[in-house]
Amino acid sequence: MKFEQILFDIRDGVGVLTLNRPSRLNAWTYQMSAELTQAIESCNDDDEVGAMVITGAGRGFCAGADIGDTFQARLDGAGPERTRRDPTDWVGLLRQSKPIIAAVNGASVGVGATMILPCDVIMASEEAKFAMGFIKMGLVPELASSHFLAQRMGFGRASEMCLTGKMYAAREAHEMGLVDHLIPHEGLMEEALKLAGIIAANPSPQLRWIKQLLNENACETDLAAVQKREMALLHEAYGTPEHKEAVAAFLDKRTPDYRAARVKAADEG
Repeated sequence: MKFEQILFDIRDGVGVLTLNRPSRLNAWTYQMSAELTQAIESCNDDDEVGAMVITGAGRGFCAGADIGDTFQARLDGAGPERTRRDPTDWVGLLRQSKPIIAAVNGASVGVGATMILPCDVIMASEEAKFAMGFIKMGLVPELASSHFLAQRMGFGRASEMCLTGKMYAAREAHEMGLVDHLIPHEGLMEEALKLAGIIAANPSPQLRWIKQLLNENACETDLAAVQKREMALLHEAYGTPEHKEAVAAFLDKRTPDYRAARVKAADEG
């Protein structure tokens, strides 16, 4: 699979997606979005991939949208091939996919910040910086970030970040709850891959069901509805080869092999 604006490889069952426009601090384009979507869908379809990491090449993670390729092109009345939105539902894609970790290595601004909010875990280098700079461009936040940001940081801090357009250092972003793990710069990818590997070793169907429950229940106030959704998926999980393998491995005092159990069940079925 060949791409022009991202790098993509698989390392020990983890898909690694790297934004690759380092001379522009990986400024976002419609093409980059389409390539990311294709790579994520490829990982979701690959039984050997259990989780993903998204990071950036060079000094930046993503310094926001490419002004010329996006905003100026729209103002200039460029053709729809340059100005239309990618039809992919980015938030829906990330929330329904295999687990994804954002490994933020540098500046994460505008869409560079909103695109990571639906990720399951956000890890950041101590050299990273974050800004919701939409107000500075005469715009408003996107990609459900007005929801996710308030969930991660709380209403007051999310309001301040969006209304000021201020840049926050990684340590401050971590203290405010935007970043889950703050990592020394040189160890960022090692730690991200380590965590992704731990997640990827778990049964894939159940990982995605857990994400589904978090999607549906995180803001749900009806606890009966929460438990109903949980019980429906719990009963489905009871019948899976992964659950049977987990029980057998526990009794046999061995490490479970969920993928092998899934393949065996498919062959026998």
